[in-house]
Amino acid sequence: MNTVKRPVNNHKAYHAHVYFDESTLALAKQICQQAGDIHKVKVGRFHEKLVGPHPKWSCQIAFTANVFDTLIPWLEANRQGLSIFVHGLTGDDLKDHTEYAYWLGEAEELNLAMFR
Repeated sequence: MNTVKRPVNNHKAYHAHVYFDESTLALAKQICQQAGDIHKVKVGRFHEKLVGPHPKWSCQIAFTANVFDTLIPWLEANRQGLSIFVHGLTGDDLKDHTEYAYWLGEAEELNLAMFR
């Protein structure tokens, strides 16, 4: 049985990718905007197509270890069923998306071919 790895504050910087689809786009925008406003984190573009290794539409939130311990519980409490992929930023893309990969909600299978 696979268990979902919960986020751990072990790195200097992170990305959180909020996954959504057409029916949850407005919710994802609300969550990301609130995260940016409340936690002063950088919110990226809303990709309404597959980008990078992500198997769903997504929006990236960039943040540091300094806000990890407040942002991650906030995202968990406010994600309203959306899956959020969290990973460390170490400079090693493959490790960042595998060994240093964590989930809030359902884990999704990433397309890692680009990193191999």
